[in-house]
Amino acid sequence: MIQLTMLLDKELTYMTEPFLSIIIACYNEGQHLPSSVREIESLMSTLRFPYELIFVDDCSTDNTQLLIHQLVDGREDRCYIQHQFNKGRGATVTDGFYQARGEIVGFIDIDLEVHCRYIPAMLTSILVEGYDGAIAHRLYKINFRPDNILRHFFSRGYHSLVRRFLGLPYQDTESGYKFFRRDKILPLLQYAKSPGWFWDTEIMWMCHHFGLKIKEIPCLFIRRFDKKSSVRVLRDSYNYLRELIKFKQRIKHGLIKSESLERNRT
Repeated sequence: MIQLTMLLDKELTYMTEPFLSIIIACYNEGQHLPSSVREIESLMSTLRFPYELIFVDDCSTDNTQLLIHQLVDGREDRCYIQHQFNKGRGATVTDGFYQARGEIVGFIDIDLEVHCRYIPAMLTSILVEGYDGAIAHRLYKINFRPDNILRHFFSRGYHSLVRRFLGLPYQDTESGYKFFRRDKILPLLQYAKSPGWFWDTEIMWMCHHFGLKIKEIPCLFIRRFDKKSSVRVLRDSYNYLRELIKFKQRIKHGLIKSESLERNRT
């Protein structure tokens, strides 16, 4: 943290354009959105360099859109993308990445079940240690509610399956907490086909396949029970497995390599 502060003080405090872009993907986040944004603001004020918040609303049905308008109004360091129909988490984050101006781009789940306090560690990994990206490896604070235990069980099983099935070295491909150098991650977005939750698995495979240097940072995950999760364990586990098999077929038949060569020609 000291090294990061010295670097930022030396090189970035006089920048006018945002150096960091934080994507906030939203779907029915009205219950906690304003308080979570205040938490992020409080943290970023200690780092003292230009950043922007990019809100991408995925056709929320609660008061999220109204709250975003209030949070963005009159602020040059904030912008807002509104989907006209629900696209999914992957498409929502991707739209934010393409809008971003910062040298470093990232996204966090705005419920802050993994707190924003880990952002400086992500930046240190990239700016000081020389990584191309940093992602959260969630460490779960176990709560002995049946739904929480079931979700934890399926999550651990999926992570193990991904590592074996796709040969990935990462412990947690699915965490909604990832930061990258923008020039490294933007060229890879075109190969991620899933608009939904499986996008995280795809993008981490791309990072590994195309040689990006990624650091995993242990982060405490504390489940919030004052919010309704959009995750449906059995349904989503089935969909993940189906997407995983389809993606494995793309790899097996060399489709991703072919897509890469074709895009390079054009």
